[in-house]
Amino acid sequence: MSRFQRVFSVLIAGLAVFSFSAATGHATDLLDGINLPDGFKIKVFAKVPRARSLAIDPATNIVYVGSRQAQIHSVLDADGDGFAEKVELRADNLAVPNGVAIHGGHLFIALQDQLVKWRLPQTAMMTEPMDQLQTVYSGFPDRRHHGWRYAKFSPDGQLYVAIGAPCNICLTRGLEGTIVRINPDDGALLTVAHGVRNSVGFDWHPKTGQFFFTDNGADGMGDDIPPDEFNRLDHEGEHFGFPWRGGNNIRLNGFQRRQPPGPVSAPVLNFTAHAAALGVHFYRGSMFPESYRGSAFVAQHGSWNRSKKTAIGSCGSFSMPPARSSTKWFLPTVGLTVSAPWGGR
Repeated sequence: MSRFQRVFSVLIAGLAVFSFSAATGHATDLLDGINLPDGFKIKVFAKVPRARSLAIDPATNIVYVGSRQAQIHSVLDADGDGFAEKVELRADNLAVPNGVAIHGGHLFIALQDQLVKWRLPQTAMMTEPMDQLQTVYSGFPDRRHHGWRYAKFSPDGQLYVAIGAPCNICLTRGLEGTIVRINPDDGALLTVAHGVRNSVGFDWHPKTGQFFFTDNGADGMGDDIPPDEFNRLDHEGEHFGFPWRGGNNIRLNGFQRRQPPGPVSAPVLNFTAHAAALGVHFYRGSMFPESYRGSAFVAQHGSWNRSKKTAIGSCGSFSMPPARSSTKWFLPTVGLTVSAPWGGR
């Protein structure tokens, strides 16, 4: 098994890199509280302050870790034993460097206000400063609320970036509440999805090439509505309802008597309200049983916005229907759950 496979096997469980702040002493209790399918194991890969998004450099096996604060760390399992011996701070004082993605020998960083890139070292050097950042696109809405960008490269080499709405429920302006596609060479931008409150994860199905993404539903409407969403993009410019509609066509507070500007696409799957669905990954590997092939793993962490703040998270496997035109997905039959009083994303 390669180093990349070892890292990936725990990354898709959503718990490989722990964000250790107030939760530092809870790692053992956290692992003990995880329910796994038979035959699966999980362990800590690295301890990284305030970890958020991850990107693996296939040339050096360095894992770059973004955050919702100001830092980027790099992580390396040099001896391939499944635990990272080296964790280094690579950049500081950045404007919310949450979204990280690798393409063409560069690390692309989706900041709150712009997209930048940094040329990666040719060797597994962990101390080279992350300076001389090059601007690829400037002009993201510079607002803190939902200002942590998620970014991922498509199979055809275009960078997709989620631009969250700067509010719980409100009318959006410009790029707010969208998913955009950016050409990494010239910075040309195209909006591919509208009406997206706050997507923090997306992927492309390995067989159909269709684009799927999660979206976190609104808060403040009760424990059970609106549901979080798992969406499929069928055409560029599609609208997914926000701020007029949430999952299950729930009318959102303040917009009950108002109509969306046009047709609204429904989710292919509704998650539990406030599940806080984050990363999504279609399984392409061979390590897991055959039944997992082509299924989507969705990591959820649970929300603060419930009357009982259980902070329950899960990572479930969701099967794609056999017919591309079908809208019915199968609910998870396998997965893991974890509960911790301190929560965390």
